[in-house]
Amino acid sequence: MLPLFEMMMKAQDGHAMEAMAKQFGLAQEQMQQAVAALMPAFSTGLKRSVTNPYDFTSLMNAAASGNYGQYFEDLGKAFSPQGIADGNNVLALIFGSKDVSRAVAAQAEQMSGIGQDIYKRMMPVMANTMMGGFFKQMASQFQAAGEAIAQGKPADVFGQWLEAAGLKEKPKSANPFLDNPFTQSFQVLMKRASSADNPFLAMFGASGNTASGTPAPAAESAEEKPATDPAASAFSGFVGQMFDSGIEVQKAYQKSVESIFDGYLSAMKQNRP
Repeated sequence: MLPLFEMMMKAQDGHAMEAMAKQFGLAQEQMQQAVAALMPAFSTGLKRSVTNPYDFTSLMNAAASGNYGQYFEDLGKAFSPQGIADGNNVLALIFGSKDVSRAVAAQAEQMSGIGQDIYKRMMPVMANTMMGGFFKQMASQFQAAGEAIAQGKPADVFGQWLEAAGLKEKPKSANPFLDNPFTQSFQVLMKRASSADNPFLAMFGASGNTASGTPAPAAESAEEKPATDPAASAFSGFVGQMFDSGIEVQKAYQKSVESIFDGYLSAMKQNRP
């Protein structure tokens, strides 16, 4: 999985920064700086919004159920009224609150000197592009898995990402798909949702069951697993690798970004009855 910044650089066949720079009246170098300033917040928001396999699949299912692939291929569509509306929906999933989005824009302004108004218009476009990138990369993985199944081979859907994160284990049996600790944790979804009603889960369920020849055994819920469970650790590492920002920032800036989300969560707890 490409880091977020690199994925943005590859959008629209590598012309994303040029298209956004023209739209917002910035030089391309300024545009790259603006995107880089937002990356830690997007990375943090994505990681915090996906704390278990069910949430991860919900996010990917949202990417698959919309028209986000078109935004990754053509940013012009992301600037349309429908594109902005779709982007704001994604921002709500990632940040949880408009207050967080505003705070992120203010933080990015302090880092780059680029005005908050530009960031507020830019963030829905970036959100659309990322979702489109996720969708295209996930679709590519499932297509490869489908081709493997058709050839009678094991379908290692997430193997490349786990290997990149240093989490992929050596096969312990003739069924490396189910030996994968992330796959084991992902089986939680099979208890909570019907694959017949969920296209994304249907794709995963088909590849898992075909590779094994028998239905995957039910796993205990994420809440019941201890924090040190290998599957949970593998999932956490997978999410960290998948949503890596792809850039290095000063610890103070990252800490400020984290404090935005911490403040929002604290406020939510205080407002609960």
